[in-house]
Amino acid sequence: MRPHQKLTGYILAALAAAAYGTNPAFAIPLYEQGLNPTSVLLFRYVLSLPMLAAMIAVRGMGFRLKRNEIGPVAILGMLMSLSSLGLFASYEYLNSGIASTLLFIYPVLVAIMMIFIYHEKFKPSLAVCLALMIAGLLMLMDAGPGARISTYGVLLVILSSVTYAIYIVMVNVSPTIRGIPTTRLLFYLIAWGSLLFIGSIAVGTPLTLPKQPSNWINLICLAALPTVLSLWCTTRAIQLIGSTPTAIFGALEPVTAVLLSVLVLDQTITGRDILGATLIVAATTIVISARPVDALLLHVRKLFPRRRKSHPDNV
Repeated sequence: MRPHQKLTGYILAALAAAAYGTNPAFAIPLYEQGLNPTSVLLFRYVLSLPMLAAMIAVRGMGFRLKRNEIGPVAILGMLMSLSSLGLFASYEYLNSGIASTLLFIYPVLVAIMMIFIYHEKFKPSLAVCLALMIAGLLMLMDAGPGARISTYGVLLVILSSVTYAIYIVMVNVSPTIRGIPTTRLLFYLIAWGSLLFIGSIAVGTPLTLPKQPSNWINLICLAALPTVLSLWCTTRAIQLIGSTPTAIFGALEPVTAVLLSVLVLDQTITGRDILGATLIVAATTIVISARPVDALLLHVRKLFPRRRKSHPDNV
């Protein structure tokens, strides 16, 4: 691979993560103008469809899905929309930077699911990751003396992370899904996911409409940046530098969300929050780059060999 291609891949991976981290910067001002999470997500999904359709048309991919692809894509679309709804709803109860950091436990959850469901080998690095993740969660959930963090908000983010982890596992293990071009797959995932929000509104969730031009700007930015741009850059980065380096750059996602929550949304972050977030990002980075970590842990273990117990016959 040429050096400039590798550099381009790193830049795209960083841009993808940073773009996804802008979700709260555009969503929370909409909440302040009276829009609810379901309505914000419905507009976000619907507005992204023509953008993706244009990309498909320009590339000459075609829109046709095979009959056996429709069911799995519909299930994945619902999982994606549930994950989005859990995260966006949590912004009403938690600091958006903290919510975005909590979401970042999903790579660890993916590793756990692959062990228990698909019987992948347990790796020593996963034990370290779990310890760091639990420590980070405990620090984030303890807001300090006299303060409380919303348990309901934390549960919403965990729902978002779990459904996203299930989504990733299904994509990884399904030959049917892997055979669909990424842009076409994303188009139908978002189309199916929109039905969840339409159904929620049909059964009683209020549909809140943008009232100012700035609202539409925020909605278009939500569709363009953390949806279309982020996902396109992620796909291209994987092609140039591989999935592992791209995933490691995903650590910029919660970092971007935390910075924007402080600089743009005027939210406060404590030293305890920063330490807890750092532990979660460290846990995820370890599970993503598990191979060198496992090699290091095995090397350390060899430095301290276990004593063999004496057999009674040898006494």
